[in-house]
Amino acid sequence: MKGVVSVFPNEKRKLHTTRSWDFMGFPQQVERATMESDVIIGVLDTGIWPESLSFDDKGLGPPPSKWKGSCQFQPQDNFTCNNKIIGAKYYRSDGLFLPDDFESPRDSDGHGTHTASTAAGNLVDGASLYGFGSGTARGGVPSARIAVYKVCWSDGCQDADILAGFDDAISDGVDIISISLGGGRTRDYFEDAVDIASFHAMKSASTIDRKFSTKVQLGNNKIYE
Repeated sequence: MKGVVSVFPNEKRKLHTTRSWDFMGFPQQVERATMESDVIIGVLDTGIWPESLSFDDKGLGPPPSKWKGSCQFQPQDNFTCNNKIIGAKYYRSDGLFLPDDFESPRDSDGHGTHTASTAAGNLVDGASLYGFGSGTARGGVPSARIAVYKVCWSDGCQDADILAGFDDAISDGVDIISISLGGGRTRDYFEDAVDIASFHAMKSASTIDRKFSTKVQLGNNKIYE
């Protein structure tokens, strides 16, 4: 078929949790950069609960000029974006919405709201777990903007929706993509939707939580120690 590079099965993924900020060398005491409010984090997950205090836009100006996305919602769901959640879209390629799902970017699971607040939740004073551990809750980059791409539902996350979400995130101008989900089995890189989409989104930089015990030589003969 003209314009088709490859075809592979449309599988479903499972939600995963996130790792600590520490492995990235980004602890709570790190000095905040003045330009953090220009950072846009695209979250591919189960959507978001916009009324959460973590997504209050108090003190934030308008979205960065580089932002090209939009806020997609159903009027009956009363979902709105603001200067914190600057964009939101949802994807369901098979059109099969289950009774417990919101046909909008609104989160009915809680996982997407959790990961979005972990990445960029605003400061919330007096937070606690039923009275335990009282303190200030915040994300890793509290002043960053959030763009929501709801690709996961109560029955999982389909590859076709994940790819569409990645494409939109790239086109919309996000700086960072958060995708906390995975599959049930290992697949070849060229048949794995998350790998393929990540390669499309990638620029020449990455962070890994390991050290090499010896020199590593790449195919272009470049050596890393």
